[in-house]
Amino acid sequence: METGFLNKKISDPFLFAFFINFAIILQMELISNSLPWVQITLSVILIIVILLQQTGAGLGGAFGGSDSSSGFHTRRGAEKFLFNITIILSILFALSALLTLII
Repeated sequence: METGFLNKKISDPFLFAFFINFAIILQMELISNSLPWVQITLSVILIIVILLQQTGAGLGGAFGGSDSSSGFHTRRGAEKFLFNITIILSILFALSALLTLII
């Protein structure tokens, strides 16, 4: 039998607690270092998806005037896909911002 460091059981509870805390600290450091990059990526993708969406109203719709529709219509195809992706990305971005505040 090998008696290496990795093959020995940790019998000291303080040493076990140290290893657990060290692993948690490493995970938190990894998350805190990668979280800004995740937020930047999410924000760029969210901006692109929002800009790809077509608007049905012209400039007059922003000031109260509307053409023939009231602004509500059924989304189909790519428009529905972009709308759902926008919702998902905005929720992920909000959760990442909340996680940044917690960490």
